[in-house]
Amino acid sequence: MTPGAGFFAEIVGGADPALVTEAADRAAVLLVRGARASDDAEVAERLLRLAEDEGIETIAEVWSGAPADSIAGCLWRLFLLRSWVHAEPVAVAREFEAGRARAQVARVVAGVADPPGPEQLKAMVDEVLRGIATSDFADVLLRAAAFARVVATGRAHLPGSDEDGVRRMLVMAEQLEAAGHLELAARLQ
Repeated sequence: MTPGAGFFAEIVGGADPALVTEAADRAAVLLVRGARASDDAEVAERLLRLAEDEGIETIAEVWSGAPADSIAGCLWRLFLLRSWVHAEPVAVAREFEAGRARAQVARVVAGVADPPGPEQLKAMVDEVLRGIATSDFADVLLRAAAFARVVATGRAHLPGSDEDGVRRMLVMAEQLEAAGHLELAARLQ
């Protein structure tokens, strides 16, 4: 027996996934494009604190499925990097330190203090995210890509390195770098 159209009309369901994705994409564009257009000096700090104070986790979860070459996908990767650096600053500092001598150009682009301790890395990743509101979004993406590339290089050279972890970090670096180039060409949406 096949239910009729009336059967489905009576079912109360959740939000339409396509509409949720569209809203999340719009929010990402507004965060990036709107933050840059604002003259409010506090926008950068509010943007940085979204994850802790304003419940960005729900929308970030939707961003997790966004393509790497979209603003939503870029924000997901940036917030993921920040969350990781704040959760494991000692491990991140160790991996960055191991990679900085082998990835000189990327180290310089990333803009991390020398020597890079856990607190310096947290400050750097926060400064990169503040850049969403205060500087060119392409710069934000390219700095984050450089940081991820140095970490991937460090991971690859540490004893007992996890190949999958190295690969994932390298893919993230490549995705952020490609998105940065799209932004420079005014083609990132």
